[in-house]
Amino acid sequence: MDTGTHIVMGIALGGLAMADPVVAAHPATWTAVMTGTIIGSQIPDIDTVLKLRDNAVYIRHHRGITHSVPAVLSWPLVLSGAIYLIFPEANLLHLWLWTFLAVFLHVFVDIFNSYGTQALRPFSNHWVALGVINTFDPIIFGAHVVALMIWAFGADPVWTMSILYIILFFYYVSRFALQAAIKQAIRNTIPGTNDVFVAPTMRYFQWRIAADTDRHHYVGQAYGRSINIYDKFLKKPMPENALIQTAMKDKNLDAFVSFSPLYRWEINQYGDIFEVRLIDLRYRSNDYYPFVAVAHLDEDHNILNSYTGWIFSEDKLRKKLDFSHN
Repeated sequence: MDTGTHIVMGIALGGLAMADPVVAAHPATWTAVMTGTIIGSQIPDIDTVLKLRDNAVYIRHHRGITHSVPAVLSWPLVLSGAIYLIFPEANLLHLWLWTFLAVFLHVFVDIFNSYGTQALRPFSNHWVALGVINTFDPIIFGAHVVALMIWAFGADPVWTMSILYIILFFYYVSRFALQAAIKQAIRNTIPGTNDVFVAPTMRYFQWRIAADTDRHHYVGQAYGRSINIYDKFLKKPMPENALIQTAMKDKNLDAFVSFSPLYRWEINQYGDIFEVRLIDLRYRSNDYYPFVAVAHLDEDHNILNSYTGWIFSEDKLRKKLDFSHN
């Protein structure tokens, strides 16, 4: 989820902590717990600082080790210990418990996005991505804001947050039901479908879709069970030549492949420069495929530059690569 949603979730969890008699009876403990739930709801995303290095490192590692089983167990210990130094009169056990719930909730809700997490590390490096909730879901965020406002006007936080989470439980169930219906509609629309990818958007009924058959990639959009196919690409095996072998060893293309399960490739030549481009088919937006990996190589197959990430125009991509076709 996005940062704003994680913040309101942390505050809401701090309100729900009033259901704990120890927290409710001890103001210092509640203050410490609220601090722990807010920070704990954010701390797994500390790996966002990897963007300062480059996109390849960020793509490969974001929601990786910081969302893993050891991290979920370690973050609460580190945070509750640090907070306890500031609030030594707080109950440490209950501070740890609610901080742990905040960290766990962060990782748990992230698996419902199409991006997913490596939440099973170190047992598996598989990306767990259920793909039913957009990274920013206005209903989830808005429901939390409304609940927090009701609490601010004097309502009981335990009852308010309990009702909030009951409502959101049924909301998640409805998202799974809609996703299943869309996948079935895709299979009915495209005979011979092998793999189906359905990505949520900020609109409840509107979803991005991509599907594979033995011969083609299909990309489109679903609105409810109504399927619209916008692009159809013939599947071509990637050449096994020195150019491709060198390009695929580049850190940006390697990171892209580690993250994207559904993409197509292009090889273009501009003078004495070769361009190898990988295009993720899952995120079509305004007739453009913004998530790409590109490498430029010379005639001797030396990599001149490369990039991976979100680019919404060719001009911006050229600026990132500091390269022109002149």
